[in-house]
Order: sequence, then C-alpha cells, then structure tokens
Amino acid sequence: MHRGKGMKFVGDSRVPAVRKPNIPKDYSEYPGKTEVFWPNFLLKEWLVGSVFLVGFLCLTVAHPSPLERIADPTDTTYVPLPDWYFLFLYQLLKYSYASGPYTVVGAIVIPGLAFGALLLAPFLDRGPERRPWKRPVATGMMLLALAAMIYLTWESVVTHDWKKAAEQGKIRAEVKIDTNAEGYKIAQANTCTSCHGQNLSGGAGPSLIGTGLKPEEIAKIAKEGKGNMPAGVFKGTDEELKKLSEFIAGLKAE
Repeated sequence: MHRGKGMKFVGDSRVPAVRKPNIPKDYSEYPGKTEVFWPNFLLKEWLVGSVFLVGFLCLTVAHPSPLERIADPTDTTYVPLPDWYFLFLYQLLKYSYASGPYTVVGAIVIPGLAFGALLLAPFLDRGPERRPWKRPVATGMMLLALAAMIYLTWESVVTHDWKKAAEQGKIRAEVKIDTNAEGYKIAQANTCTSCHGQNLSGGAGPSLIGTGLKPEEIAKIAKEGKGNMPAGVFKGTDEELKKLSEFIAGLKAE
C-alpha cells in the first residue's frame, strides 16, 4: 500500500468523512410525534378558528355595540371618549405637561419614544438569556410601561363622569324645528342653544323637546333658573320671554 492510499485524515473524530446532504427525515419516521399538515393539522386549525368565530358572532348578537345619538358638530359641550385600549393616552392628555400648549408632548413625543424603544429593543437587548430575572433592564422597562398603562387606564375610568356621558349620548326623539321661527331666534340670541343644542334636544343642559311644562313654568325657569342653570340667563324683554316660552312649550316629539 502506498503511503496515504485508502486513508482519510480528519481533525476531529466527530466530523464525518463523507458529508451527507442536510435533508430532514420524513414525518413517518416519527410515529406518534407528528402528523400530516394537510389535511390533518390544517383541519384542526380551521375547526378551532370556526369555534372562536361562531362564539364571537354570538357575543356580538347578544351584546351589540352601544349606539348614541347622531353626531352634532355644533354641540361643543359633547365630551368624546375613546375605546378602552386608548384610555391611557386619553388620560395622559389631561395632564398639564401634555396638554394645552404641550399637546405635542403627550400626543407625539411620549408615544413616539415608547414606540421607538419597542422597535430598538431587539438591538439593545441582545443577550442570550431568556429568563426575565436574568434581563433586569428589559424586564424593568416592560413592567414600568405596563404599570403606567394600567394606572392611566384606571385613572381615566374612575375620573370620567359616566352618568353625564350616558345622558349626552342618549338617543332622543327627533323633532323638526323651524329655525326661522321668532321663538327659535330669541333662543339663539339668549345663548339657549349653546347649552341645549342647536336642535334643542339637549347638550350640557337637558332637552327642551316635550318637556310637558306650561309656558308660564318655562318663563319662570328662564328668569329664575333651575338646577345647574343660573338665574338671569335670559336677557330679553317680557314680550320675547313670552314668545320663547310658547315656542318651547309647543315643541313635541314626533
């Protein structure tokens, strides 16, 4: 035998002399540990998805989304409320350092920093550890952000006037109002529409449609006030007060 003929030299006995193609084994070689993707696995996925979809549809039928009255762009007293997953940002904009002249801080700067930190997280935290207690910086930032979101959401819920919100969004009977009527023009001149809405169906103040009050009772309230309405709001003459009270008394829901 010539020197080196029929011999193969390797630096490590764990390295195979003949490299085989890296082809995964067939699933049939793992009985009981795997299954065919089509149709077995995919059919199970579809069945689970169908159950959740049917359950979600049943939930929407049993508990439909709450509806409010038609939006009135002239009603400046209406206080909108975002969906629950935006309540923490809604509460953030109530604080002095993130509202008014600093709205850009609460609406863009703070959310932008949080979103930017989330995008940079995979590049900043590159350690091999997966256990939370071995990654104190990443875990601490995550817990801090989560605690802030939970607190701001809770604070928004407990400080919101839910009774007023339900009243301002209540669906009321519509009534056609003659905006050219003298009584309506008197109401506008005395800022009645700023509280009771342009269609007098309610805003910061109650609805003036179908009150069931007599003209004399309405005139008394206009002069002396009632509830949150202070006295002396009406600045017109007695003749104008009479026309206004008769106009409001005549507003009936259809």
